[in-house]
Amino acid sequence: MKIKTLIISWAFVGILAVTGVVSAKEPIDPIMPVKDINLAQVELGKKLYFDPRLSKSGFISCNSCHNLSMGGTDNLKTSIGHNWQQGPINAPTVLNSSMNVAQFWDGRAADLKEQAGGPIASPGEMAFTHTLAIEVLESIPQYVTEFKLVFGTDNINIDHVTQAIAEFEKTLVTPNSRFDQWLLGDKDALTEEELAGYQLFKKSGCVICHNGAAVGGNSFQKMGVLEPYEAKSPAEGLSAVTGKESDHFKFKVPTLRNVELTYPYFHDGEAETLTEAVDVMGRLQLGKEFTQDENASIVAFLKTLTGDQPSFTFPILPPSTDKTPQPKPFE
Repeated sequence: MKIKTLIISWAFVGILAVTGVVSAKEPIDPIMPVKDINLAQVELGKKLYFDPRLSKSGFISCNSCHNLSMGGTDNLKTSIGHNWQQGPINAPTVLNSSMNVAQFWDGRAADLKEQAGGPIASPGEMAFTHTLAIEVLESIPQYVTEFKLVFGTDNINIDHVTQAIAEFEKTLVTPNSRFDQWLLGDKDALTEEELAGYQLFKKSGCVICHNGAAVGGNSFQKMGVLEPYEAKSPAEGLSAVTGKESDHFKFKVPTLRNVELTYPYFHDGEAETLTEAVDVMGRLQLGKEFTQDENASIVAFLKTLTGDQPSFTFPILPPSTDKTPQPKPFE
């Protein structure tokens, strides 16, 4: 979408928000523009997001598992980490993740900044340490200069690193989906089948968990309410964080924005298609057997939630020097 069109669209959002037209009618809100962003931190964070030198091997970056050209995920059941380790859980999309109530499927990180530090030091992911990551960055003169310009200090620390990455991730929103256009008054934006799918989505109770601008991400719910779910992952869910048995197998409700791009589905990645995911969710969460036509209409609606993907120039990463610690290859 062109900048001029964006300005007009968001001006329209403001008018509707003031009058209450959008939020009063539907349980799903249009995605709003990003506010209060530090552009200097965003540009630094973008470099760090794509820089594999924050991993022990020098091959894995944030973008490896949250690929911005693939809906913010990697389209694998569970991600591949250091030494080709198969992770225990499906990589959730980074797109619109700033709208989440917490980060990770089990909510163990309160926000994007806290989340950004996790994979760097995780033995099964980037397999580095925060101390070694800082040593690498401090050995690269261009990073030293940029951190000083952005944060006003000669010392790079992990707090600055995660702050910059989080600030970049806040910009990864996907407005202007066809469903948003419909919410904003374009009644020709959706087909009859898509509208029927949305009405069924509401009537069946899907919106109890999948609501708000992100169409999810704002609560934790048990996987398998009316029927047990046979998970292929050892993940325990929220109980791993709270220690409460009542939270066992509760996972953060995933956003449905761009869901046609973020396959496979569920925390274990076992649903390969939207059709399968809708069928399983209907039976296990709602006690409803959707017919083939009903399932197809809901899937058609879900595909209208794909918005404008992040558009930016991929960063040219600062060059290493002969003082930069050399990565240790896969063993």
